[in-house]
Amino acid sequence: MPQKHNFQLTISNEEINDLPQGAFEGKVVVVSEPRLVPQVFEQVAEHNLVGFDTETKPVFVRGQQNNVSLMQIALPDTVFLIRLKFTGMQPAIINFLENNSIQKAGVALRDDIKALQRLKFYEPAGFIELADLSKQAGLQVESVKKLTALLLGFRISKSAQTSNWEAEVLNEKQISYAATDAWVCLQIYKKLAAG
Repeated sequence: MPQKHNFQLTISNEEINDLPQGAFEGKVVVVSEPRLVPQVFEQVAEHNLVGFDTETKPVFVRGQQNNVSLMQIALPDTVFLIRLKFTGMQPAIINFLENNSIQKAGVALRDDIKALQRLKFYEPAGFIELADLSKQAGLQVESVKKLTALLLGFRISKSAQTSNWEAEVLNEKQISYAATDAWVCLQIYKKLAAG
């Protein structure tokens, strides 16, 4: 039986807007070159828990869909932004996605997993859905934005969410947004696990 937490159970948009804005301030590594991918995952493999997210260029026409452009992996002090459009789904990436000993914490993971499987099939392992954990803790919020506000005490900017993730070069706003989204997943998991 999951333990009940001493958290406020929900938060309004007004309360979120009153919070200070926060963002990941550690090292962000944008990986576009295929040859760098194995080194990245050697570093990732030194950790048994990471924050996880993906970004896809939005579609404004019904029935169309774009491929995942970016996979974000957050370690405590570094976030890797892997530009799948340029690196492809290499064996090191597949090994990571199938590795049960590296826990990957995120929100709405089912969509991320399916979108990545469209690029190359793999058997997902080690994924932790934060929306499920928050429900088990009795919380009435599931989105990254609300969980961050409720558990971490700051608001995150979502202004880059619908930007072009397939651009040749990601801008500062995109890099900060993408890194922060994965990093807060790691922090939310730690909060929920610690109670």
